[in-house]
Amino acid sequence: MLKYQVTRNPNPRSAAERAAILAAPGFGKFFTDHMVAIGWDKDAGWHDAQVRPYGPLSLDPAASVLHYGQEIFEGIKAYRHADGSIWTFRPEANGARLQRSARRLALPELPVEEFTESLRQLIAVDADWVPGEPETSLYFRPFMIATEAFLGVRAAQQAGYYVIGSPVGAYFAKGVAPVSIWLSEDYARAAKGGTGAAKCGGNYAASLLPQQEAYANGCSQVLFLDPVEGKYLEELGGMNVFLVYRDGRIVTPELSGSILEGITRSSILQLARDRGLQVEERKVSIDEWKQGVASGEIAEIFACGTAAVIAPIGELKGKGGFSIGDINAPAGEVTMAIRKELTDIQYGRLPDRHGWLHKLSD
Repeated sequence: MLKYQVTRNPNPRSAAERAAILAAPGFGKFFTDHMVAIGWDKDAGWHDAQVRPYGPLSLDPAASVLHYGQEIFEGIKAYRHADGSIWTFRPEANGARLQRSARRLALPELPVEEFTESLRQLIAVDADWVPGEPETSLYFRPFMIATEAFLGVRAAQQAGYYVIGSPVGAYFAKGVAPVSIWLSEDYARAAKGGTGAAKCGGNYAASLLPQQEAYANGCSQVLFLDPVEGKYLEELGGMNVFLVYRDGRIVTPELSGSILEGITRSSILQLARDRGLQVEERKVSIDEWKQGVASGEIAEIFACGTAAVIAPIGELKGKGGFSIGDINAPAGEVTMAIRKELTDIQYGRLPDRHGWLHKLSD
């Protein structure tokens, strides 16, 4: 394991300032007093592990990340349990996904145990930033960037790994309530053979213009179709999607190489199997969605991801005034039952049957 040098922030937020932030954190607007930084280069490997004051990064203008987008990131949370202890959820899965993303973006692979340790190191100095109110947590944003100053087109030989933390509440402003989704027919999130299965900034940048279109049409998120035929569901701008059928089946698009393998997605699949539900990972066409909702065969639809956990989808809208579903209908029973079970495990209110929780601090 790497040995960390810890440098305390000489000007941390006061207890009163921190309490005011934790009372209404929003999502991704405030950050803790410290951050993790680890360097890498081709010859020395991973080195110079630090916990240091949160602050700007110094990059050469020729740094590869600025020119070729060689960057990846993760999203994972810390939860305060009723006894005050702090836990995270399935960090080995996030660490393994960071490795897969690194491999696809030709970046170095951080060992999974070092990934988990980086979270523990940040909590060791910033534990007071983990909120304890319902639906709140500390959102970790681990990320890796190519830092080598070099303008040739090749994989960078120097990189930096960082972790910052942000206390957060509900992802959507209305909390856990059905949302409207915009169907994007003009844009694809990722291409066949591209980086869709990696968690990298370019995928999200590609989603921002259609996301603006969604906002302009009163929707919270955008739904993308497959990049080849343009008729099968892929995922939302930042979340996987599930359909719950009247006969008890729960269906999600199969991993295609252009869909991100979500940690929340895989957890939901396991919890659904635990409940005896028939789980299907397969191609799902947009016509199946439309016809299933119209006929009542599809009873519930929801999206999932680390940030929002599970968000019920009430309405699908598209070009030409197309609309299906009822935004005013209550969230589905299966949707909310699985959401409750998952969050109860994360917050320590239910037994952790699958060994998903990892303790970060007493």
